[in-house]
Formats: sequence, C-alpha cells, structure tokens
Amino acid sequence: MANDIPLTWFLYFAAAAFATGLVGVLLRRNAIVVLMAIEIMLNAANVNLVAFWRYGTPAPGAGPLPGVILALLVITVAAAEVAVGIGLILLCYRRWRAVDVDRFDSMSG
Repeated sequence: MANDIPLTWFLYFAAAAFATGLVGVLLRRNAIVVLMAIEIMLNAANVNLVAFWRYGTPAPGAGPLPGVILALLVITVAAAEVAVGIGLILLCYRRWRAVDVDRFDSMSG
C-alpha cells in the first residue's frame, strides 16, 4: 500500500487543506466558520503526521505507532478546542447577539 500512493500526494492534500483553513480564518467573520477553518488546519496537520509515520523509517527505540499516537493527541486537543470555542461563541452571542468576530474586539461588558 505504501507504494500505491506517493507521499507527495498526501503532502499536497495536506497543504491544500491547510491553505483552505488559513484562508477561512483570515477572510471569514463568522466565529463558527473560523472555528471550522481551524479544525481544517488541524486535520491537515494530522494527515501529515500519519503520512510521515506511514512512509518514514521509525527511529530505534520508538514505540510502534508514534505518528498515530501524536495524531490522536491532536484530535483530542482539537475536540477540547471546539468545546471551549463553542462555549465562548455562545457566551458572546448571548451578550452581543452576534457571532461576527469583528464585534468581539472588546472584552469589557
């Protein structure tokens, strides 16, 4: 399987996904869309982690799945980030009745 799809295809896909997420973060104003764009960027990093684990040579003394375990850690951090982000967005929506990130420029009540 490792020779079926070259590593560069995974890297191109991850770069495109990361660029899509970066454009979403920089150009969009809706906080939920920005949060989803951040998730796309984290998933691009996961694709790279798993691809390098699959195609790379393991270091001596490394565990059996270091890339996969790191990807699982990133997924866990992303889930926590979504939980905190959605909570903050709901709080801001209750306070200002908007999810526009440009309106969240002040932290005072």
